[in-house]
Amino acid sequence: MPNPPVTQFGYRRHADQGRTAADAARHPVVVVGAGPVGLTLAIDLAQRGHPVVVLDDADRIGEGSRAICFSKRSLELWDRLGVAERMVEKGVVWKVGKIFLQDQLLYQFDLLPEDGHKMPAFINLQQYYAEAFLVDRVGELPQIDLRWRNKVVGLEQRNDHAILAIDTPDGRYHLKADYVVACDGARSALRGLVGAEFSGEVFEDQFLIADVKMTAEFPTERWFWFDPPFHGGQSALLHRQPDDVWRIDLQLGPDADPAVERLPENVRPRIERMLGHANFDFEWISIYKFQCRRMQRFVHERVIFAGDSAHQVSPFGARGANSGLEDAENVAWKLSLILRGEASALLLDSYGIERSLAADENIRASTRATDFIAPHSAQERRMRKMVLQLARDTEFAKRMVNGGRLSTPSVYDTPLSTPDVDVWAAGPRPGAQMIDAPLTDGAGKPVYLSEARKAFGGFVLLQAANGADTDIAACPSIRIGEKAPLRDATGAFAKRYDVSAGAAYLLRPDGYVAARFKKPTEAGVGAAMARASANTGVAS
Repeated sequence: MPNPPVTQFGYRRHADQGRTAADAARHPVVVVGAGPVGLTLAIDLAQRGHPVVVLDDADRIGEGSRAICFSKRSLELWDRLGVAERMVEKGVVWKVGKIFLQDQLLYQFDLLPEDGHKMPAFINLQQYYAEAFLVDRVGELPQIDLRWRNKVVGLEQRNDHAILAIDTPDGRYHLKADYVVACDGARSALRGLVGAEFSGEVFEDQFLIADVKMTAEFPTERWFWFDPPFHGGQSALLHRQPDDVWRIDLQLGPDADPAVERLPENVRPRIERMLGHANFDFEWISIYKFQCRRMQRFVHERVIFAGDSAHQVSPFGARGANSGLEDAENVAWKLSLILRGEASALLLDSYGIERSLAADENIRASTRATDFIAPHSAQERRMRKMVLQLARDTEFAKRMVNGGRLSTPSVYDTPLSTPDVDVWAAGPRPGAQMIDAPLTDGAGKPVYLSEARKAFGGFVLLQAANGADTDIAACPSIRIGEKAPLRDATGAFAKRYDVSAGAAYLLRPDGYVAARFKKPTEAGVGAAMARASANTGVAS
């Protein structure tokens, strides 16, 4: 079986290892886990000016493609961190999905039907490439100290810091950290060290993942089958990846023996039936069960959990890695404010609230997809059969078909957002993510709204100037209008936002709308910023 590219990193001894446990070095933030979530978090914190130590118990990346589907929201985050261009250039860009019943197309969908966004709806990119690009970016940032073969084996929580025990090839040492962020995956050692468990559901049906290398003429789309002729009574999924690698998911049922089913000699006939030929090689084979679980709390004193260490969902819908990246961005700006003394540690409570709500949303979507793809009972199977038959001819039934709802940005209905007091014609509401739009600068050069926002690491006021813009000292502004620094040459901004004269959207450091104002004032904007930062004295 050909192996995917593997990048191995050498262990190096650090000066922190020469100290006694009582005199352990202290760092503001220690991130445990050098996967996409941990690396993204470290880069975000470093770009905000904070030193970060990253610990990983391995010394390599490239063990199978794993996550492959990265959303527009994730790419916008990575664009701000300086890695999206490489991701998109290497990745396979797509936005169209098709659902089949047997060999008949039921319907298709377009995840980004409108133009005028810098980033595509999705790219497919093997996780080992994403991690490699992130590691390269880490190497450009002196604020990040990435330590391979450093395994966390102990944790002690104090009032104002945590102490980690770390095993290395040179023996054990200790580190102190103001905050520890656990990004160490579904088998998180940190989760065990704080005495927390997952709660939720593990589904009985089993699925086969096979990444195969072949030359094929399939379009760059997401294809999902119910009861395909090559895999009767089950489901199948086909996705293209870079380097002529194709991801194939096949439902196996609850009684399949994973040790037998993952053998290449047993997988090959299944793939040959699907493709109609044997001209392919295996890159990776895995068996998995759907799991929809999460921790009860994501913040345990000085230890914060993000990504798969905090929650798990089934792969259908690309909600695992993408939701983990949203965790990283959410916690990064909040930790930054806390470390700078601009917000209290109470702000971390909002991380737990917002990302727990997002996890619940993802678990609901994932559970519904799982129930439709792998019905539990005869009644559920009959219902699905009726829906699939009706979907050939009716729109309402098409909307009921669920082959995995694709990841979208979460909406935060939490006390951090200031409720509307005005009626709005358009635009993202408080708690929703900013929408990108194509603009031009004063010289007529094209620029995207997401690019304009990159220049601001904190809060920023997005204003539809139109001759009524107001100077707000509380935070910088992005002004858009006929005589403003940025202009809406295509009219796309006016379609996506309310552009009545002076209308303004207060964006949080992660691009979410904290508040919006028809007539912004210094006091109103300042109060909304204080509320979004969970500063005391602000009404909830």
